Amino acid sequence: MELAPSPVAAAAGRELHVSGSAELSAGPDRARVSVRLGSRKGAAGAARSSVSRRLEYIAHSARHRGVPEENMTVTEDFSRLENTYQMEAEVSIIFSDFGKMQNVCNLLTEKLGTSVTISPPHFYHTPEAIDALRRQVCVAAVGNTRQKAQEVCRLVGQSLGKPLLIREEETKEWGGHTDSQQPNSPDSLTLQERILNATAYASCRVFAVFEIKGKENRRKKLL
Repeated sequence: MELAPSPVAAAAGRELHVSGSAELSAGPDRARVSVRLGSRKGAAGAARSSVSRRLEYIAHSARHRGVPEENMTVTEDFSRLENTYQMEAEVSIIFSDFGKMQNVCNLLTEKLGTSVTISPPHFYHTPEAIDALRRQVCVAAVGNTRQKAQEVCRLVGQSLGKPLLIREEETKEWGGHTDSQQPNSPDSLTLQERILNATAYASCRVFAVFEIKGKENRRKKLL
């Protein structure tokens, strides 16, 4: 990002060159939970029916707590093993409200018990959340740079004018998870530890050139 100086302003010759930086963080804005279940019966219909009833309860519980249909994905696998039929299913649920996520998981654990396996939540950032973090840290760096320039001007008895040049010199990003990443956190981590592990960080350093106004110019402007 660079704002070019105007010819008139550049000709003034009274400039202040200053650099500044900022660092911000953003917690994950999404969490994905997988619920696995299965049934092995002598009759194909019994195996399907056992899984279907639980799938319906899982979907109803999530919808009842505000999870939209498009945030739930169901995959099913039906196979025959020797003289029995096996039905397996997995429900992937994406949450934007982590409180609702905990409520749904607690309810399924209470009502369905060991008949389902609930994975630890995978926290991640949407692309929109990362873009917002990038914008915010850049704006914060520019604000810090301008504040530094104002303090320097006050120190030497001058008045800060308009910016003649603003250039983004360096940006860094670290941490954070994406939806496509495979969860690799130990199951023993607490919810808050998982959120902290998925937190994204960004830093930005900018260089700026400001016009300097003398005390007389500022006094005339007030008059």
